[in-house]
Amino acid sequence: MSAGFFAEARHHYTATFEASIRRLPLNRDWLVVAGIERAIEYLLNLSFTEAEIDYLRGLKQLQHAPAAFFDYLRDFRFTGDFDAVPEGTVLFAGEPILSIAAPLIQAQIPETYLLSAVTFESLIATKAARIVDAAGSRSVLEFGTRRAHTPEAGTLGARAAYIGGCAGTSNTLAGFRYGIPVFGTAAHSWIMSFHEESEAFRSLQRLLGDQTVQLIDTYDPIEGARKTAQLGRPLWGVRLDSGDLYKLSVEVRRILDDAGLQDARIMASGDLDEHRIAELVAAGAPIDSFGVGTELATSADAPAMGMIYKIVALDEGGRLRYMAKNSEGKPSVPGAKQIWRSADRDLVSLAHETVEEAAPLLQPVIRNGRRIAPPEPIETIRCRAALSRRSLEPNRRVDRSAALEDLIHATRLP
Repeated sequence: MSAGFFAEARHHYTATFEASIRRLPLNRDWLVVAGIERAIEYLLNLSFTEAEIDYLRGLKQLQHAPAAFFDYLRDFRFTGDFDAVPEGTVLFAGEPILSIAAPLIQAQIPETYLLSAVTFESLIATKAARIVDAAGSRSVLEFGTRRAHTPEAGTLGARAAYIGGCAGTSNTLAGFRYGIPVFGTAAHSWIMSFHEESEAFRSLQRLLGDQTVQLIDTYDPIEGARKTAQLGRPLWGVRLDSGDLYKLSVEVRRILDDAGLQDARIMASGDLDEHRIAELVAAGAPIDSFGVGTELATSADAPAMGMIYKIVALDEGGRLRYMAKNSEGKPSVPGAKQIWRSADRDLVSLAHETVEEAAPLLQPVIRNGRRIAPPEPIETIRCRAALSRRSLEPNRRVDRSAALEDLIHATRLP
């Protein structure tokens, strides 16, 4: 496509593209936006190496491309504008997440990367928010890297999970990169590498002090709790990773309390999701913290989302043209847009409109290829996500302005 745009001398036309939520994932009423920072970094560093250009030149599909196209790629940089809703913002179906206005090729090339980056992290942040809501006052820890689709997905997912409300992660690379609190326990292999379970517990306690979390279900969780109680402090708590978590947590709590370890906490893990956690919370299980892995790191019940990236306007040398798809079941919406959030609804309007007593959600981030909005601290993003979830009803009303409706009608006339 880029070679074609160049060959037809259309690459200088300024195009506006938008990524928006066509449909929310299964069992989702809203979406916590994440992945915007990765999108920004991509745009700011978008370029082609000589090796990549040589590879493209050798493709059969590009054998008729103009030679000047490959020279064009050598100096390729993103010089356009980029607007986006801040990470941690809660959005609903039919709302745009980001907008690019740039020379046509510069706006087209990022499509796949932007959709992948924002979709993945938003799915994980949203799943995390659902799990955190189910846990109530109990903390949720992200434990999913070993079940993620790649190690990098696990690290990025840990960041997204923290944005969604998790208290921390077991992924130390994510802690290093993003300043996320790290938590964890020894694995069953630690216990099994010692001759005696008590020896393993004692050794871990010497190493970790008051951060010690004893994994007590390798052999017999009740006996493991008794051995932990006999060792006493220093101790953060214990972890249960299998069995009837409700019954075991009640008995383990009794053993710890009887030993004077009322401040020792119980962490539970093992194929948990928001539904199982909600059941344990409703039953009054004395569990203080939940470690969630597979279901969170893969957004297992909703691993994909209908996010789209479509051209909505094209300036053809001073002639502005709006466009939209009319495909059955997959229409797009023309024109650069803005979202206005007020107390009782969201209004999607054309970008040039203003709405009184409402706040615009799409914010300028890059202008003429240069970043104008500094990166936000992850704590700011996390707080935004929590505030959005608390202040917005699940099925929020989303309307369109009259001017936008008129433009939609005009672009769909035969």
